[in-house]
Amino acid sequence: MPVIERRRRRLGIAAQAVFLTLTVAGCSGLGRTAVGPVIYTTEQDAVVEVNSPSVKGCHRLVPEGAKEVSNNTLIDIILYPTPDCTGPGTTYLATTFSDVNAADAKPWRSFSTIH
Repeated sequence: MPVIERRRRRLGIAAQAVFLTLTVAGCSGLGRTAVGPVIYTTEQDAVVEVNSPSVKGCHRLVPEGAKEVSNNTLIDIILYPTPDCTGPGTTYLATTFSDVNAADAKPWRSFSTIH
């Protein structure tokens, strides 16, 4: 193989490696989401769907809260009876599962993801 072809081949491999590194580094800053919907029913029987919520932060539900929540995302969530994802009385809700509050329980007012 001639010397010029070897140099081109090495240069091409090096360029591909740099491109791949830059691509991976660029994607790492993108906001990750919990792919799929979190669907909940309010105290007034309205159905609300939150599609692919961010995996970061606290997600508030409607002010009156939810009495039933279905986690159809690809990651687990934690339900809170407070609007700021704090305090006792949380419920762990695995992916593809649902939770229905007892009639005398406080409604869910927020959720966060487990990632």
